[in-house]
Amino acid sequence: MEATGEKMPKVIIDKVDDLKDFIGREVGVSDWVQVTQEDVDLFARATGDHQWIHTDPERSKTESPYGGTIAHGYFTLSLAPRLRSEILEVLDKKMTINYGLNKLRFPAPLPVGAKVRMRAWLYSVEEIKGGLSTVWKLVFEVEGQEKPACVAEALYRYLRS
Repeated sequence: MEATGEKMPKVIIDKVDDLKDFIGREVGVSDWVQVTQEDVDLFARATGDHQWIHTDPERSKTESPYGGTIAHGYFTLSLAPRLRSEILEVLDKKMTINYGLNKLRFPAPLPVGAKVRMRAWLYSVEEIKGGLSTVWKLVFEVEGQEKPACVAEALYRYLRS
């Protein structure tokens, strides 16, 4: 699956079953989002993960191999719903359910202050009772970095209205 260049227009799909038309294709690319220290600190408070490489900018400048604070890996992944909403909208559905992950990797750090965006490919679609189960490849690119901050194989279920 080959990546395209810049942000793609949001894909609007009328019915759940129309997702089948996108199997094996890159569906979209979100806008860039800047990650702030406040974002990371709020995530640390919500999760209880206050490791200094995420929450202590002064210490991170001198002791971290990254030269500053970095976002939590799971913070990066938590951007998926926000960024996915910029990529895809299925109109006639009852709901979308996050069903889990098959694979998850954090190949490179996401530095605080950097911009991140998500690319999404639809791998597969399987019929389930009341809708479709889908498998997506989500890649979180960091502006100016060769390696992505996160690569996930995510499962979402789309239930028909």
